[in-house]
Amino acid sequence: MSEFENVSVVRNANIYFDGGVTSRTIRFPGGEVKTLGIIQPGEYSFETDKKEVMDIQSGEVEVLLPDESEWHRIKAGETFEVKANATFRIKALSLTDYCCSFVD
Repeated sequence: MSEFENVSVVRNANIYFDGGVTSRTIRFPGGEVKTLGIIQPGEYSFETDKKEVMDIQSGEVEVLLPDESEWHRIKAGETFEVKANATFRIKALSLTDYCCSFVD
């Protein structure tokens, strides 16, 4: 899906790591929440509250998922999932555009 319709956008940006990662929160009529964001090249660590499904729209990243010791390369058009209440690391190898879905 390249476009979301009938959504609300939270006006304030989510800004992490001094602007290295930014996103906007999108709320859907049924209660679903997603963020649309940009990751600058670099390495970052995130904690999850809910399960997250990350769709890489453009760019390329490597992710180190919870309880794993090997990094996984994810390219534009690919997706990865992170379980709830976990920490994961992500390395943006290039400027990366992503969509994150939060799953109950």
